[in-house]
Amino acid sequence: MRKNSIKNTRINGEVLKELSNIIRGEIKDPRINPMTSVVAVEVAPDLKSCKAYISVLGDEESQLNTIAGLKSAEGFIRMKLAKSVNLRNTPEIKFILDQSIEYGVNMSKMIDEVNKNIKHDDGKDAE
Repeated sequence: MRKNSIKNTRINGEVLKELSNIIRGEIKDPRINPMTSVVAVEVAPDLKSCKAYISVLGDEESQLNTIAGLKSAEGFIRMKLAKSVNLRNTPEIKFILDQSIEYGVNMSKMIDEVNKNIKHDDGKDAE
């Protein structure tokens, strides 16, 4: 199976959906932030491994605790994934912290601040 085949894309989507459901509803670890989302999933073509990009809304300590909690619950998550997604092999999941959403929010705030300052400066020039 090629990396960007239709089958691989479909498997990535299905694993992403099920992984989101498992993390949101079935894990009871207090270290995992309730505002945790699965941004993307890349399942290897041989179905042996999987990279799950996780976004956590919160401070850096909360992010690190969430990743640690997910890594400790990896066996449980893999078992639940095997029951819900019918694949030849259940991939070994590697959780990677994705900060793209947080980066986007910060950039948006900075752009809004610059636009506000430009409008504020234009108002002074008119006087």
